[in-house]
Amino acid sequence: MSIKKLKKDELELLSNKDITNILLEEKGKQNTAKLFKKIIELLELPEDTFDKKIGDYYTSLTTDKRFILLEDGTWDLRSRYTSDKIIKVIEEDDEEEEIEIEKEEVSIETDDFDSQDDDEDLSDSDDDLKDLVVLDEDELELEQ
Repeated sequence: MSIKKLKKDELELLSNKDITNILLEEKGKQNTAKLFKKIIELLELPEDTFDKKIGDYYTSLTTDKRFILLEDGTWDLRSRYTSDKIIKVIEEDDEEEEIEIEKEEVSIETDDFDSQDDDEDLSDSDDDLKDLVVLDEDELELEQ
C-alpha cells in the first residue's frame, strides 16, 4: 500500500501508528519529528498539532511492537532486525545497570558508618521531637 495512493478520507481512517508503518515501509528509517510532521501534512492538520501531540505520538511508537528506536534516534520497522541484536542490546544495558547499582550500595554502606558527626545530627533532631505526643490507638479513636 502506497501512502501517495491513499486519499485524505482513507488516511483519516488509519491510526497515526498505521500511517507511520506505511511511511517506514516506503522510506525507511526516520526520526520522530520527521514522521509526525509528515502525518500532519498528509492529514492536513493545523501546525500547532505538532507541539500539542508530539509527546503522545512518541509514546505510542514506543509501546507499539512494530517499531524499534535505533541508537541514532531514528525509528524503523522491528521486522527488519533480528531478535538476536535486540536481545544483546538489552542484556548489555542490564549488566551496566547492575554494576552501577553495586557501586552505589558499597558507597552507601561505607558512608553510613564512617562518620561520628552523624550522632551529633541525631541529637539535634531529638530536640525537634521533644513536644511530640504519642497516642495509642484507643486514644486516637476517641479523638475522632
